[in-house]
Amino acid sequence: MSDCSVIQDELDRAVAAGVFPGAVLAVRRGGRPITRFCAGRLSTVPAGDPVLPSTIYDLASLTKPLATVTALVLLIQNGHCRLDAQLAECLEECAESSIGSATLRDLLTHQSGLPGWRGYYERLSPDGTIPSSREARLLAKQKLVSLIRSETLVYARGARSLYSDLGFMLLGLVVERTSGLPLNEFFSDRIVHRLGSSRIQFVLPEHLQTFLEQVREAGDGVAPTELDPWRGRVLCGEVHDQNAGAMGGEAGHAGLFGNVDAVMAITGEWLKAYDGQSTMLDRDLVREFTKRQAREGTSTWALGWDTPSTPSSAGSRFSAQSFGHLGYTGTSIWIDPVERLEVVLLSNRVHPSSRNEAIREFRPVIHDLVSQEFRA
Repeated sequence: MSDCSVIQDELDRAVAAGVFPGAVLAVRRGGRPITRFCAGRLSTVPAGDPVLPSTIYDLASLTKPLATVTALVLLIQNGHCRLDAQLAECLEECAESSIGSATLRDLLTHQSGLPGWRGYYERLSPDGTIPSSREARLLAKQKLVSLIRSETLVYARGARSLYSDLGFMLLGLVVERTSGLPLNEFFSDRIVHRLGSSRIQFVLPEHLQTFLEQVREAGDGVAPTELDPWRGRVLCGEVHDQNAGAMGGEAGHAGLFGNVDAVMAITGEWLKAYDGQSTMLDRDLVREFTKRQAREGTSTWALGWDTPSTPSSAGSRFSAQSFGHLGYTGTSIWIDPVERLEVVLLSNRVHPSSRNEAIREFRPVIHDLVSQEFRA
């Protein structure tokens, strides 16, 4: 029987130590009901309301597996695209560019040769104006593709692995071109609505005030991130990632906001599919997407998911078959299919400043503790 008090105590200590203003941790093992833990407040500057299990966080790079990778699995299993298709087959403007011959598999394993990050937002919108219509977002994305296709590759494709937001920006556009839908609509219609999970979404600028009002009326709360000098304001309900902001909050690498139950609705689909249960995801594809792709020691990446490294943010107790992902704002997912254990941590460790990196030491500690207490 798990001793939930030791996990709660560890979260409370983390808040007191300034790891984050507040956090929500959710654990599910073997299909049992979710156990939820809350600690701290929404913000420290000024002091915010207490965190609730329903508090909504900027999920940052959890957008990659939850939205983009899940969407790609659905498209592939329905025959609309292929893992080993070249990027130029999906984005024709990338033909005859250095990145055009990279496959979707290369992008998903971060082995495409692209650099990890570029500050495209400064060129897409020098004054910090955010695209607030479908047409403006489409124009921004077209400019973005032009910028990425002009990049010189920083290593030979397949020679190494370099975590790249740029690759997932392109994958988000692959979802849009292949499906014929904006990414937020595909995610909402084909994933969220099928799961009956309403508290996870891309927050588009033209819907921001309505979103915040709905959250206030429900009493859930949105955790803020930090003051963004490019936009000139503290961000709350606006994506922290500036490149995603310049794309209108709808991007393959970042942009999702959600609460812990909505995140676990999607992670649950992945774990059930891995086990061969009936879900919207194909079992064989899920097994392939969550399997480490490179030779031992060369890369820990599966297809859009990471696997445990040495050392790992998942701690020391998760099996080698585990898969997960981190988010810059202080979020994470780790799933152990051997133990049938799902752990989701949501926090806003970037508030009031992203210079706070204490979560690096906290993550393996809390995952070891959860694994210890929730094992049979």
